[in-house]
Amino acid sequence: MRHRRPATILSSLIAGALFVSATAQPAAAATTLTASNFRYTLSETSSSLIGALDSALPNVTMGAVADDANRTPICDSAPSVTNRTAYYCWNAGDQDTTDWMPQGITTSSDALGEGTYDGKRINLVSWYDDAADGIAKGVRISVSNLSASASAPPYRHILLVEPSGTTSSPSFTPVSVHAGGIMWYGNLLYVADTGGGFRVFDLNHLWEVSTGNASAIGRQPDGSYQAFDYKYVLPQTAKFTDSTVNGYTQLQHSSVSLDRTSSPDSVIVSEYRTSTEIANGAQVRTIRVPIDYTNRYLKPASDGIIKATEAYRVDLESVQGSTAINGEFFYSQSDGTDFANPNSDGDLHTFVAPSGAMVRHGDALTVGPEDLSYDPTRDYLWTLGEHPGYRWVYAADASSF
Repeated sequence: MRHRRPATILSSLIAGALFVSATAQPAAAATTLTASNFRYTLSETSSSLIGALDSALPNVTMGAVADDANRTPICDSAPSVTNRTAYYCWNAGDQDTTDWMPQGITTSSDALGEGTYDGKRINLVSWYDDAADGIAKGVRISVSNLSASASAPPYRHILLVEPSGTTSSPSFTPVSVHAGGIMWYGNLLYVADTGGGFRVFDLNHLWEVSTGNASAIGRQPDGSYQAFDYKYVLPQTAKFTDSTVNGYTQLQHSSVSLDRTSSPDSVIVSEYRTSTEIANGAQVRTIRVPIDYTNRYLKPASDGIIKATEAYRVDLESVQGSTAINGEFFYSQSDGTDFANPNSDGDLHTFVAPSGAMVRHGDALTVGPEDLSYDPTRDYLWTLGEHPGYRWVYAADASSF
């Protein structure tokens, strides 16, 4: 795959295009683990603090943010992807920046079963701050309006924040996590916290703030609110802290996705480990946790404890994303950064639970693939590229694997 820098407007989407013929190769089967050993505890942000910020700041809808897009994608090439069905890019600055690194993806088809939210098809992508300016900005979320254009959706970044201060002087701070995976369910956005579980953000409290100061965050001396020059902020309202029992080591929350094909709906979590870590005894595990559609929270078992209901050891190195579709698990795997070498293109791995052999679909994805998200309304398996200059956001036909 060649490194092409964005220069022209993205060409029209060629749905159903097939660009790479990846060879499916069987490997060892996954190993079943005791799922109930993986657990979560819920804690919520002070409702009075959220209420104070609600009173201090204008509340807006996700649909309004999508309509207020201020960036236009440009792209001069199509990604080489097996069974590709859709793709788009970012603008030139976002395509090439090293200050922010894209990681997680989720869509309005995760949020609601009909596939739209506030009447629009919307994709969300998380980026973590990697700038060397000494200012910790945390995580931003790209809101792309695919109803406005499927092939070049206009978009805007919003900032994730954590409420702070007091009810008489409420403020907020950045959320400094890797955000390797995100999952949108109803009004809630789940963000993977690598060593801590999930941060949860509520779209019912999406706030507009003042702009013009790229180094300021939270409540200012004049009573205004800033967010590093981002116009909108989304606050953390809850957290699910993970734990383990019976000698299991803590799960590394590297990616997260929603499975709407399970009953009940469920969350899929997987770990990223290097080949060296695996050689030294680290496991790569995947778990499934049920989620409650009535309150959008992880669902406790009959004993009141939130526990996984499926767990597997897969021991694939460099897993960046995972999801499950009708009992089949999918994994995106990065495969190096030799951009001139097609063998560095990402791989897709699949297995049918509980005992099916792992199947490798070599070079099925672009270099540096990240999180996965499945859209059942169109059978789209979404992912995205991480590396500057290779940051397509794209979907493949899931049923073709």
